[in-house]
Amino acid sequence: MAIKIEMPKLSDTMEEGVIAKWNVQEGDTVSAGDIIAEVETDKATMDVEVFDDGTILKIIPGEGDAVPLGGLIAVIGEEGEDISDILDGAGDTDSSESSEASEKTSNEAEEEKTEEKESTSSSESDDGRVKASPLAKKIAADKGINLSEVDGSGPDGRIVKKDVESFSPSKGGGLTKPSASSSDDTKSAPKQTFESLESKEVKISQMRKVIARRLSESKFTNPHFYETIDIDMKAAFAARKAMNDANDVRISFNDIVVKACAVALTRHQDINSSWMDDVIMQHGDVNIAVAVAIDEGLMTPVINHADKKGLAQISAETRELAGLARDRKLQPDQMEGSTFTISNLGMFGIEEFTAIINPPNACILAVGAIRDVPVVENGEIVPGKRMKVTLSSDHRVVDGAKAAQFLNTVRNLIENPLSMLL
Repeated sequence: MAIKIEMPKLSDTMEEGVIAKWNVQEGDTVSAGDIIAEVETDKATMDVEVFDDGTILKIIPGEGDAVPLGGLIAVIGEEGEDISDILDGAGDTDSSESSEASEKTSNEAEEEKTEEKESTSSSESDDGRVKASPLAKKIAADKGINLSEVDGSGPDGRIVKKDVESFSPSKGGGLTKPSASSSDDTKSAPKQTFESLESKEVKISQMRKVIARRLSESKFTNPHFYETIDIDMKAAFAARKAMNDANDVRISFNDIVVKACAVALTRHQDINSSWMDDVIMQHGDVNIAVAVAIDEGLMTPVINHADKKGLAQISAETRELAGLARDRKLQPDQMEGSTFTISNLGMFGIEEFTAIINPPNACILAVGAIRDVPVVENGEIVPGKRMKVTLSSDHRVVDGAKAAQFLNTVRNLIENPLSMLL
């Protein structure tokens, strides 16, 4: 008996999945446990496996297609088995796509009709030199194209939208149209043309959709406020060098910030909290999410129990999770349960920025670049190294004084690295 393979729920916030890759074709034989497809969710690219033996009788969506949870993606069974009853329910998707295609064709036809009307109506306003529809003129102006170099394909040689869009200066374009005032044109300054990058639509990934939804909810629901503090990094530089030289490890400044925040959160539990509508949850565990940039957006793998881990362990775990994030191989449980988030743009030279709170956290710390600046010590100006960090806080949970106290603790820990070990 044929078996339906449906889109599984691969993360706690997943509403639909996109088929990133099919590993099988119709007619292939599969065994229980085989990975038949890779699905892009809102958090990662996950494997879809089958739990029965059989033959792939039908593949429903193509690569790049989105399928809601529980939607049919494939059918397996015995070779030659009749699955028409199962496929009847999958016809809705095809009809929907046909409807969309029909609507798109209709819209395109309407656009052409509109342009023809614009082209015809523009004949009375043309100055005798260049005849073009208003839409064509607008596109040409946006692209810096000289209409006198474009051949028109509309009525009476008028230039329409497609003529401008297909025009390329590198191909020579059309010849300048002769006119009664051509002798005046030769006396005018030469006109410049500019090539523009191609405009294109970029398909929104599942991850980008979720980022947009969650951060919009956070920004417009959580009353954010921001506090910035400047940290002397001289002692952190010396401590980092000593640790890396002595232990042959790779401690980064971000690892030091993670550890300092972890220790500070144990002393300021108000910051390590979440708004739960009717209560404020003050978390007992310190689980720090570290934002990792990938092409599709940001992923936030979590360092669990960061307050109980040493710098070497935090460093190794962060590098491993960041690598998995960039390869889209993070598992859902590696991105869940955070109580605080750190976002570091210092490596890009960003000196200071504000970050949007990562729900359900109450706070997020934005870390800037370490700057070489002159500082005053004992009445003298000397070279210094400083770093700004900005705490974004949910004012429903955290008040300004409590946020300031937390930042001062973080600063004191980073400026006195040995105190993190006490």
